[in-house]
Formats: sequence, structure tokens, C-alpha cells
Amino acid sequence: MMKFKFIKKLDWKYIIREVLLIFIGINLAIWFNNWNSQKKSNEDKSIVIEKIEFEISNNLNELKKTLESNHNITEAFSEYSELFETNTSRIKTSPNKLKELQQKFPNFYRVKDSTKLAENLYIYTGGTFVELEIPQLTKIAWETAKTINIINEFKYNCLYELESLYGLQERVQKEINKSSDALQKGDIKELLQILRFETQLNNQLEKSYYEMLKNVKNCY
Repeated sequence: MMKFKFIKKLDWKYIIREVLLIFIGINLAIWFNNWNSQKKSNEDKSIVIEKIEFEISNNLNELKKTLESNHNITEAFSEYSELFETNTSRIKTSPNKLKELQQKFPNFYRVKDSTKLAENLYIYTGGTFVELEIPQLTKIAWETAKTINIINEFKYNCLYELESLYGLQERVQKEINKSSDALQKGDIKELLQILRFETQLNNQLEKSYYEMLKNVKNCY
């Protein structure tokens, strides 16, 4: 007796529908994963930008105080130098002129004694006191950003400008350290030379800070 096996006719519509559903499901999963990763990346980039922006803003405020302080120091030495007796800490001037200078540059020259030379003319004995403004120019946010891959997604121009900015900041910090050393040694001539050069760098850095604060949000 012969036996027959019957093969059920395949339901191609059903198979195609299932394959399509699987295909759509896989692609949706991939799309969602990519979307989620991109969202996380954008959030991380926003945080990095925010931290760098905050750091630059703080550094700018510190730099402004230093610029003002250095300007006052160099101006004070410039105006007092006309009154100092050669190679001494004594100045020859009138009480009104001394009062004017002391109001303009408080605590710069402290009088210990005075000797009257003539009507409205005195020799004042004292000493100069210089207090440098030492800024805290940090680069923590920038150094941290460089350790993660996100910064590689920044635009080239932005990365170049940030590298240049923090490089200039480092040069400024070195000059600040030099001025502090000169003050500790009591070398006023060297101190003034360093402060004049430092002021030039500070002005460049201040300009770079402002430019970066305008453009930093467009880094990616």
C-alpha cells in the first residue's frame, strides 16, 4: 500500500509579513540606540562646553583684577620716581603733592618721618609696599575635557583657538610667577620690566577670553 506525504502549501504572505516585522523591529532598535547615544553625547558635549565657559569666565574676572593691580603699581612707581632722591627711599615734595599721591595710590608709600626743608617742601622718609594680585588662572575643565573622546567631536577651529588660549594663559602664569619672585628678591627694576611685559600678554589673553566666550557654544 502506498503512503503519501502532503506538504502544506507555504503561506508566503505570512512569512513576508513576519520578516518585515523583524526587519522593522531591528532597525527601530538600532535607530533608538543611535538616537539615545547621540542624545547622551550631545548632553556630555553641552556639559563640557558649560564647564569650559564657566572656567574662562572666572579666569577673565581674575585677569581683570590683575590688570588693574599691575597698572596701579607701574603708575605709582612712575609718578613717585620723580620725587625719590637718588638711590634712596626718601622723597622730596610738598604735603599737598604727597597727599594727592597717597589718595591716588593708597598704602603704596608709607611715611615714617619727615624733615622740613623750606616753606611747603619736605623730605619724607619711608618705604614702598607693593602687593601683587596673584590670579588663579585654572585649566581644570580644559584638561579634563581633553581626557575624554567628546572633545574630538569639536570643530577644528574651536579646538585650535582653545589650545592657543590655554597656551597663552600658561605664558601669563609664568610671567606672574616671575613677578612674584622679583618682588620677593626686592628687585624693583626687574619687577617693573616683568609687569610691563606681563600687561601686554594679559591684554592679549583678555581679548582671547572674550572671543572664546562669544564662540564657545558653537564648538560642535
